[in-house]
Amino acid sequence: MKIICIGQNYPKHVTEMKAEIPTNPVFFMKAENAVIRPGDPFFYPSFSKEIHHEIEIVLKLNRNGKNIEKKFANKYFDEITVGIDFTARDLQAECKKKGLPWEMAKSFDGSAAIGKFIPKDDFVNMNTIPFHLDLNGTTVQDGNTRDLLYQFDTIIEYVSKFITLKMGDLIYTGTPSGVGPVTIGDTLEGYIGIEKLLECNIK
Repeated sequence: MKIICIGQNYPKHVTEMKAEIPTNPVFFMKAENAVIRPGDPFFYPSFSKEIHHEIEIVLKLNRNGKNIEKKFANKYFDEITVGIDFTARDLQAECKKKGLPWEMAKSFDGSAAIGKFIPKDDFVNMNTIPFHLDLNGTTVQDGNTRDLLYQFDTIIEYVSKFITLKMGDLIYTGTPSGVGPVTIGDTLEGYIGIEKLLECNIK
């Protein structure tokens, strides 16, 4: 199982990160050891002083595929949830400054919280899914898939040109604006609509 993450996929998040709108989907990888299963805590790592939350819609792939055409992409997943891409922002900034890769800031153990999966068929339109993240009971990120620069089918088509997708792989599809720091003692709750699918305590 691998974790594929799409970066810079919501315009307002691109703006808050002072980046440029990408002309194609941008993706990076997280290691399998990054996954935090539903209900498990996030342990604040000793190597960072600035861990940020990034809530995202996550797709779980249900079959293998390579060079998938966009018109068939919707057949490659049948469950979705929300996940949190935890980012060591201080390490990422240092790596970017030096022009270095930044896997250490994104792919460290426990950096990918995952919620409970629900059927894709629960939704009439995959392009209008509301989701949000609460931090200690206050909403800090509020997104909707209608605002994606690259919708799910486009992501699957594009990524599968480079990487063979396999059953069980996860695709984190991008985070809306409002990313910010977490501290020990915080509670994060992720929702699709009004249904809470993820809860993660920071320890």
